[in-house]
Amino acid sequence: MLDSDSKHRGAWRLFNGFTEGDPDLVIDLLGRTAVIHDYAKACAGRDDAAAFLQSKLDFLQCILLKRRHSEVTSERNGILLYGEKCDSFIEEQSVRYAVDPVMNHDCSFYSDTRNLRRYLLENMRGKQILNTFAYTGSLGVAAAAGGAAGVLQTDLSGKFMNLAYRSASLNGFAFTRKNFCAGDFFPVISRLRREQRKFDCVILDPPFFSSTSRGVIDLANNPLGVINKVRPLVADNGILIVVNNSLYLSGSAFMEQLDSICDGEYLRLAGTIPIPEDFCFKCDGASMPYPADPAPFNHPTKIVLLEVHCQ
Repeated sequence: MLDSDSKHRGAWRLFNGFTEGDPDLVIDLLGRTAVIHDYAKACAGRDDAAAFLQSKLDFLQCILLKRRHSEVTSERNGILLYGEKCDSFIEEQSVRYAVDPVMNHDCSFYSDTRNLRRYLLENMRGKQILNTFAYTGSLGVAAAAGGAAGVLQTDLSGKFMNLAYRSASLNGFAFTRKNFCAGDFFPVISRLRREQRKFDCVILDPPFFSSTSRGVIDLANNPLGVINKVRPLVADNGILIVVNNSLYLSGSAFMEQLDSICDGEYLRLAGTIPIPEDFCFKCDGASMPYPADPAPFNHPTKIVLLEVHCQ
């Protein structure tokens, strides 16, 4: 798997916590940078994991430890255990994505949505795209790489949007600041609706929980709330891509919620997109259950395609 990517520029999940016997440990690879996510409440260090990675992956130039429950921001964002500088971009399916592994508590890039980026590469030619909760913009960049006629990326954080702009620049896309909108989801979506904007594809990939003065996102208890907000922005015969990453919402409960709004005429389930195998690997005898059963999905990150008809 790792050798299939030239010059070790890919992004992969090396250790998958729940399914490999240790839910407190996740290890990601971004190019030549390994990122150890320690979810233990009392971190005792991960020198053993770092040493193992160095012994097995001779191309590594950096190992970063993120203490996800630390009260110290710099520890949550990452402590260098090895090397001096993290990778600044990765390559996936011949597209480059800017990364900044110490910018935030996560990696700045989600490789679990790799198959979704492939779908966007293969299906968005000539289409108008809205990428909400864009974070660092990888889904919008994939759509642009697939020949989208226009891409609008929106996220609350201007800092994250700056990284999305870097990704566009790495690929030579003629993006301007008009392709990016930093702002709270609720007023941004309300403005687009007032302007009667329509998009051939709307991507909805929110955090599992978020609260601002303008509204609350709660994917476990109200997964339909955000769907209903953006649905009017989808053009006739358009696609609404919904990503729900709540560990505590079962796949069957999510499907029941979707069934309640999919009438088969104006909205219907057009398909699902599985999570890559490196995120679903199960070690024999060591597999531990997720907090909620993701079936019929293969992972708690649940991706569905909804087909919208307005007439």
